[in-house]
Amino acid sequence: MTNRSTTSVPAVHGTREIQPDAAFERGLAEHLRTRHDASGLMGLYGRFVHGESDFDAMMRRVVLRALVRSMGDGVTVGRGVVFRHPETFEIGSGVFLGEQTMIQGRVNGTCRIGDRVWIGPQAYFDARNLVIEESVGWGPGAKVLGSTHTGEPPDVPIIETDLEIKPVRIGAGADIGVNAVILPGVTVGRGAIVGAGAVVTEDVKPSSITAGVPARFLKDR
Repeated sequence: MTNRSTTSVPAVHGTREIQPDAAFERGLAEHLRTRHDASGLMGLYGRFVHGESDFDAMMRRVVLRALVRSMGDGVTVGRGVVFRHPETFEIGSGVFLGEQTMIQGRVNGTCRIGDRVWIGPQAYFDARNLVIEESVGWGPGAKVLGSTHTGEPPDVPIIETDLEIKPVRIGAGADIGVNAVILPGVTVGRGAIVGAGAVVTEDVKPSSITAGVPARFLKDR
């Protein structure tokens, strides 16, 4: 007979104590910022991006701190994490960036990631105007699209038409399921759940459960 029992274990990421980063890490980040321009820092980051050692992980964190607008303590940067325009990023404390995550910023854009956000591997963010509030869980492979081509005029290739950038907001404590897609202009309310594989085209109200393609309201939590 198949064992269908459910096992419950304590949460880890959301409850762990955030330890202050060592003073020498902050000092090294500041030193690197004064010695290298953005291109040089990205080249330096590339030396450690795939490394498995604790030193590699520390240097990913140090170089990221040197690149971004602001960053808190206890940030984990997994292997293969890739950034574009990190100078527009504001990253809180205790953030976890899973392996092979891609964050695509924009010149003069906004990308704010709040405290204790957990981002699963292979996530993608078109972070042109993106705010993720604190304690959000982001499933592996889930994506944000922050812009779309107008498609006008219709007699030219769509890729040649102007981009419309629309803000995406993810409220505190929300949970975004594996491989979900959040489309431009969407706000996911505080404490809401978006189901795995959902394609979210409209705002999700706080403390609700939404799923499907396109995503539809199922019930309140």
